[in-house]
Amino acid sequence: MGVKDEIRDFLLARRARVSPGQAGIAVHGERRVAGLRREEVARLAGISVEYYIRLERGNARGFSDDVVSAVAGALRLDEAEREHLFDLVHLANARSRRTRKPVGQPVPDGVRRLLDAMATAPAYVWNGRLDILAVNPLGRALFAPLFDGPDGPVNQARFLFLDPAAPDFFPDWAQLAHDAVAVLRRTPQDRRLEALVGELSAGSGTFRDMWTAYDVRTRHTGVKRFRHPVAGPITVEFQSMALITDPDLRITAGAAEPHSASAAALQFLAGWSTGRRQTLTT
Repeated sequence: MGVKDEIRDFLLARRARVSPGQAGIAVHGERRVAGLRREEVARLAGISVEYYIRLERGNARGFSDDVVSAVAGALRLDEAEREHLFDLVHLANARSRRTRKPVGQPVPDGVRRLLDAMATAPAYVWNGRLDILAVNPLGRALFAPLFDGPDGPVNQARFLFLDPAAPDFFPDWAQLAHDAVAVLRRTPQDRRLEALVGELSAGSGTFRDMWTAYDVRTRHTGVKRFRHPVAGPITVEFQSMALITDPDLRITAGAAEPHSASAAALQFLAGWSTGRRQTLTT
């Protein structure tokens, strides 16, 4: 899928989501579209219908930031959606706001050492395809079911949508699934991402529906609940940030509330993971 297709699909999905009432448009009689008509978006944005149709078809070359901002306002886009639309338009004009590198690049040795030094916090590095590229021992112990599959990069989306154990392991599966699709939608398309989307679409009708909805969002913090097969229920608050040296990689680390049952469970997992490693090396 090229950037033109992405712009088209995104604008179509967002236009269908906004009702005339939300946009302050009076409705007379029956309507044949779920959301706003193209001419209504154009009027709200203060541009001609022809100009908006050109943008919705993905022909975004030459569109100014002011026009894109007006369209974003007409479609009631939130901050993450606005940023995504700007990124797409800039990419179409070959002047993206940031240099985009292929996902899947190696994790620097310094970052791996940092992960290992975080002995009391589960931590991992991941890319826009949701591959877990590096993980510390406690992170591997906490996310143990994800690492039980075949060799190769562990992929969070593949586990969420194709592993029948995922909904039981993650009690808030639906929220995590939506977040995963949103991250994939914000990731620049390449052959490996297209292959992953094809695999998930073929194996999960739920993924297909979420992918078609074209939801984008940004979350830098959040709480994950686990039903761990060894340690039982665990609740961990995670923080996520992009690596300054490589914005296409993110590091996520978590901590449980001090003196809580979850903190005790993480402490137990730390010892459990140490025992497993010693067993494997003897």
